[in-house]
Amino acid sequence: MPKKSVIQEYNAKTPIRLNKFLSDSGVCSRREADRLIEAGKVMVDGVKAQKGMKVSQGQVITCNGVQVKREEELVLIAFNKPVGIECTSDRSNPDNIIDYIHYPKRIYTIGRLDKNSQGLILLTNDGNIVNKISKSVNGHEKEYIVKVNKPVTKEFITKMQGGVKILDRYTRPCRVKQEKKDVFRIVLTQGMNRQIRRMCEALGYKVLELKRVRIMNITLGNLKTGTYRNVTKDELNGLLKLIKDSVN
Repeated sequence: MPKKSVIQEYNAKTPIRLNKFLSDSGVCSRREADRLIEAGKVMVDGVKAQKGMKVSQGQVITCNGVQVKREEELVLIAFNKPVGIECTSDRSNPDNIIDYIHYPKRIYTIGRLDKNSQGLILLTNDGNIVNKISKSVNGHEKEYIVKVNKPVTKEFITKMQGGVKILDRYTRPCRVKQEKKDVFRIVLTQGMNRQIRRMCEALGYKVLELKRVRIMNITLGNLKTGTYRNVTKDELNGLLKLIKDSVN
């Protein structure tokens, strides 16, 4: 039997911060939740909420007039994102990932893949899992296959592995392996904005194709582009073990 989901573990009487409740329920990020609270858009038991307050099981929370409820059942899916789809829940964006997948329950992405990249991305209704996987400080692995515009050299691999200065700081050491003349595999433990593309540019290379093939213990496998699957029980159990001690 799989372990209880993080959501089920949180459905106890222990009070939690309101912005965390809204984030874990899939309404918005914690930062956006604070803005909504300050704007008077969030009510707790019929009274305007205050920033920093805590809520407990049984209280009625509404946001923009709609009651917020947590899903009892954990949703965690693996999606093979095509090029051109954006990892945003903003429905005004015609290329948003949520409308593309059209999942019957409210979900949101764990981390991002830029519009021109493809491959594995996880989506869930559990904000706690999102934070534990996404935060760079936790150092969880993500693996990519990258095609560039010219032959990969030993010098290039050495520099990529040792750290490259982008965005005014050096990237963490990582694992890089040449796959073909102009293709390499890279395993990162951080997620700076457009990190691989910026690293390659700093070394005089241009990324032509970028595909993520693994997030921690979950792999892309033979999942067809534009389709998704439910994460298996074994994958979920393995994932929960890996994030058990991670910072939220």
